[in-house]
Amino acid sequence: MSENSDCPTPAFATAQVRSGFSAQTAPAAAVPPIYQSNAFEFESLTHAADLFAHRRDGDVYSRTANPTVTVFEQRLAALEGGSASAGLASGQAAVAVALLALAGRGGHIVAATQLYGGTVDLLEDTLPDWGITTTFVDQDDIDAWRAAVRPETRALFAETVANPVAQVLDVRAVAEIAHEAGVPLVVDNTVATPYLQRPKEFGADISVHSATKFIGGHGSVMGGAIVDLGTFDFTAQPAKWPALTEPSRRVPGESLVEHFASGSPFIALIKAKYMHDLGPTLSASSAFQLLQGLETLDLRMQRHSSSAQRVAEHLAAHPAVARVHHPGLAGNAGHAAAAEYLPRGVPSVFSIDLHATGDEAADFARVEAFIAGLRVVRLLANIGDARSIVTHPASMTHSHLSRSQLAEAGISTTTVRLSIGLEDPDDLIADLDRGLAAI
Repeated sequence: MSENSDCPTPAFATAQVRSGFSAQTAPAAAVPPIYQSNAFEFESLTHAADLFAHRRDGDVYSRTANPTVTVFEQRLAALEGGSASAGLASGQAAVAVALLALAGRGGHIVAATQLYGGTVDLLEDTLPDWGITTTFVDQDDIDAWRAAVRPETRALFAETVANPVAQVLDVRAVAEIAHEAGVPLVVDNTVATPYLQRPKEFGADISVHSATKFIGGHGSVMGGAIVDLGTFDFTAQPAKWPALTEPSRRVPGESLVEHFASGSPFIALIKAKYMHDLGPTLSASSAFQLLQGLETLDLRMQRHSSSAQRVAEHLAAHPAVARVHHPGLAGNAGHAAAAEYLPRGVPSVFSIDLHATGDEAADFARVEAFIAGLRVVRLLANIGDARSIVTHPASMTHSHLSRSQLAEAGISTTTVRLSIGLEDPDDLIADLDRGLAAI
């Protein structure tokens, strides 16, 4: 047992649980350690009561707070220029919890049609179970955003760079519409990451991430995050945000905006209510792996971006490719927006369209032959990996969308998504040429 133990000669069963460790001492590790503990020891009952009542900061139980996860949250918030962050079990959990917290009962969301298929499933199939409805608009149609806003609208939502066709959001314009309506702009910044874009600088209020992708970077860990960018004033129209502005059972006698006035009431709501009650917890071991990924994010994103640019330029000249959806190409509709919003480079997730025959079965067979001919680029349902990945959105990630929804998102049977990894770009180009030769 430790020297300060009150049980200096423990029995075997006590020793096997307690010897060699004291919660009051910890080594000064240079790397954030994995705090693989469900719960944390309190100094006294008063200390415990203060933590449960949110009268002081500290760790209680890893469902809502863990020291390793806290380091990840603080680091990501710093990279986004935000005021606070919440780590969650996946990117899907981050999107769901952020929108649930904003929309509340019977709320309304205006969202871009150009979204990851799983997000469309959430907005169209699951959130309506909570009475939350969504109007989808073309992200490039600014008038459509404005026209879709209702009195019950509580958020505008889009991806900064859309998956899979890589449209670049006009963040400033959409943020202006959100603020005119008195609601925040929530952006999914997964594909760009904070390295290629900091949405706060263009007017966004809340950023969500699938940290599973580029932040982790190696296809080995799941995680998500919500970042309060610290720009939205929930007290300007308090009736819209009762969970934040009315007295809360989480801090009896006060509202969250009162109790957490010096921090982030929104992230406090996420943790004290939604993470506490629903439990979409980011584990300490996952947070540790995500921290390892963050340490090399800028280096990897530079390589991803430069390799993808080379690959896109090559494919744009290939006779078997009808179109390349990459905003780094001069002829792309998003090229000017990319220059404005992505000054450090264009993300490495983009799509190509193979030539269509007009026969859906024949087109699918052509895509299948192309993918079967690849040896370096792998067929996976992921992006942002060190490995290059090919995906067929219409039959995989966006397979639940209707034909009209696919068309609105710019996806056809011949659309193929690429996520360019960290391999040598010459090897990737040769592999893609091999696949294209098969058709």
